[in-house]
Amino acid sequence: MTEVTSAYRAYRQWVTEPLEGPPVVSVVIPAYNEEWRILPTIGAIATHMSSRGEPWELIIADDGSTDSTVALIQDLRFANLRLLIAEKNAGKGNAVRRGMLAARGSVVLFADADQSTPIEQFDRLNALIHEGFDVVVGSRAAEGAEVSGKSLSRRILSGGLRIVVSKGFGVSVSDTQCGFKLFTADAAKTLFSMQIVEGFSFDLEVLYLAHKLGYRTTEVPVEWIDAPGSTVDAAKVSMQFLRDLMRIRLFDARGRYQNVDSQAATRGARAAVAANEKGTRA
Repeated sequence: MTEVTSAYRAYRQWVTEPLEGPPVVSVVIPAYNEEWRILPTIGAIATHMSSRGEPWELIIADDGSTDSTVALIQDLRFANLRLLIAEKNAGKGNAVRRGMLAARGSVVLFADADQSTPIEQFDRLNALIHEGFDVVVGSRAAEGAEVSGKSLSRRILSGGLRIVVSKGFGVSVSDTQCGFKLFTADAAKTLFSMQIVEGFSFDLEVLYLAHKLGYRTTEVPVEWIDAPGSTVDAAKVSMQFLRDLMRIRLFDARGRYQNVDSQAATRGARAAVAANEKGTRA
C-alpha cells in the first residue's frame, strides 16, 4: 500500500466512522464569515491529522457568521467534526473559548481558519508537549521562524507590542498573537474557564494566566504566511490590544480571576511532589 493510499484511507475512515473512544487530539477552529476558505481549511487539516494515526476530532466554533459558513460545514456531515453555532457575533475570543471548553482530547490545538500557519506545524508543537510543557505557542518571532508576506507596518506594530508585553506583563513568549497554540487538556480547561476577554487579545490574557498559574509554557518557530483575504485592520486591532492590556491588569487587580493564586499554589505543590517522586525512583 502506498503512502498516498494509506493517507486517503485514514482520511475516509475519519470522515465516515465516529470514534469509538475519546480523541487524543482536538483541533479547534474559530470561524466568522469564512465561506471562501473554510472547506479547503477543513480538507487540509483532516488530511494531515488523519494521516498521523491517532484518534482526533475537529471542532469548528462559529462566531455568528452571516454568510454560508455554517451551511457549508453542516453539508459535509463528517463523522468526527463538531460545529458549535453561535446566535450572534461575540468575538474571536468567545468562539475559541467555547471550542476549547468543548474539546475532549488529551491535547487541544487552537488554529486560525486562514491556515496562515500550516497544520503540518502541529507536530513541532506536539513534540514539546511530550517533553513536559503545558502550553506551546507557535511563534513568528522566535529564531528559525519563516514569515512570508507580512507588511512593514504590521512588522513595526508587532515589534512594538512585543516590547510592551514583555516589559509590562512578564510573559516570556515573544509572539502572543500567532493563531496556532497547543495546550494540554488540563491547561486548556483551566485557562479558558478563567478567560474574560472576548476579542482579539484573548491570547495575551490566556498566556498571562498561564504565567501566573505556573504552567510550563514555551514557543517554537513556525512557518507563517499572510493569508490573502484577511479583514483584520492591523492598526485598529493594535489599539484594541493596548486597551485590553490595561483591562487585563485591572481585572487581576480587582480579583476577577478568581482563585488564581490558590490554583498556582496547588500546581506548585503538585510539581514539587512529582519532582520528589521522580528523584526517589531515580
